[in-house]
Amino acid sequence: MPTTLVLGGSGQIGRFLVPRLLRSGQTVIVLSRQARAGADPNLQWRQGDLFGAMPEMPQLATIYSLGPLDGFSAWLERTRLAGRPRIVAIGSMSAISKQDSADAAERTLAATLQRAEQRLIASAEHNGLAWTLLRPTLIYGAGIDRSLSLIARHASRWHLFPRLLGATGLRQPVHAEDLADACLASAIATFTNRVFDLGGGERLSVSAMLARVHASLPRFALTVPLPLAAAGVALACARLHPRWRGIHYGALARLREDLIAEDGAAREQIGWSPRRFEPNPATWQIQPLP
Repeated sequence: MPTTLVLGGSGQIGRFLVPRLLRSGQTVIVLSRQARAGADPNLQWRQGDLFGAMPEMPQLATIYSLGPLDGFSAWLERTRLAGRPRIVAIGSMSAISKQDSADAAERTLAATLQRAEQRLIASAEHNGLAWTLLRPTLIYGAGIDRSLSLIARHASRWHLFPRLLGATGLRQPVHAEDLADACLASAIATFTNRVFDLGGGERLSVSAMLARVHASLPRFALTVPLPLAAAGVALACARLHPRWRGIHYGALARLREDLIAEDGAAREQIGWSPRRFEPNPATWQIQPLP
């Protein structure tokens, strides 16, 4: 029975990937900063931190990195692994889309992601490990993302939904369950040592995307037209609260920019076939931990 390591198993993609791995008969080790107990006898939670102390690992067939790529690449550099596990890592399209941002913090993020990608690839190839790097666009579907799910929850709570006027940039939201399937496909694909950009099954404007979120809410929410200039003022006020300080002003500028993925190679080589963006009330419910 193969043993698989999942890093970031409690995140969006992990909540769909880990159950699939268990159903396939694999022993699954999931890393967590906190001690947890697994309900499935083939599920082992190990306490550790990619940026700190890590537990010893047995010989692994596959490693799925679904969390911080910089932490994983640093751990891979300093760790001697038994055998030659195949690596499937989730990166982010932000490595590309934010590299020329007017916001210095976003440029720094893009540079950090690019360095992590380079370190991962160099370390894997130095040790003869086959790797695949997946760069998704906007992820949703597990109910814990800090973008669409957060908007849906706040709109349901306050019964108000912002309609951004002039938000014409194209988006390609991608469901976390589809990304879990892409991880599994990458682990068995004949193509290795590849970077695949992944977008959802539909390209639509920010305004149209948010309109579908609004239509999917379980409770009534009044539409509030919001010009982008007013959104800037609202963001400045929101950033006074610690919870919202991570939202950068560059996000407003990109509302008129296209953030899409050219995913033809993934469709051809790993069978990438994502769903259209058709949310319903269940989309915004939090998926349980494995």
